[in-house]
Amino acid sequence: MSLYAIGDLHFSTSVDKPMNVFGEKWNNHMDKIVSNWKENVTEEDTVLVLGDTSWAINLEQAKSDLDIVNKLPGRKILVKGNHDYWWTTVTGLNKLYDNMSFLQTNFYTYEDYAICGGRGWICPNKFKFDKNDEKIYKREENRIRLSLKEATKKGYSKIIVITHYPPTNDELEDSLFTKLYEEYNVEKVIYGHLHGNDSFKMGLRGTRNKVEYILASCDYIDFNLVKIQD
Repeated sequence: MSLYAIGDLHFSTSVDKPMNVFGEKWNNHMDKIVSNWKENVTEEDTVLVLGDTSWAINLEQAKSDLDIVNKLPGRKILVKGNHDYWWTTVTGLNKLYDNMSFLQTNFYTYEDYAICGGRGWICPNKFKFDKNDEKIYKREENRIRLSLKEATKKGYSKIIVITHYPPTNDELEDSLFTKLYEEYNVEKVIYGHLHGNDSFKMGLRGTRNKVEYILASCDYIDFNLVKIQD
């Protein structure tokens, strides 16, 4: 059983939201993702889906996009992205599919690992961070903390965290999130959200303070799922 990750699918089968505004590499991006997924993932594998799965505004519109993901091989664990307006409640979403699990304050398992996480939020920065951002930033840190607490309470010491937002600001400074991951001895943090070469530079990658950070937004990984481990 292998573990894969990919973020920012931005499927839009029921709404008109082309992604090629980000460049020609996004042309037919859904076909690229689906093709690579089918070529590499088996039904025994697990895929971590890092938010911004569908451009849909509500769940009725999102259903066709979620159905596509559901029919692809493997078990899927999803977190919410900033554009996932269709996301309702974890309890409700988890009733929709047998092989897709939605993550927020809860956790799931992969072999002897706990898969924890949540959406995250922008971190304090010099460009845009107001009182409302601070409120959400602290709330999202607490939600991920609840996920980590639940996993450790159940005896899991090997932890992988998935989020949508990067764990730091553009200057890669420490944040509530990075401190939280170090506090809980998280092994890996996998995230998306960043698009374009300039944005990729703002993503923390590699190992810092014993935590490995992996950027897996789909255009950064050329629309090919990244294998996290065998």
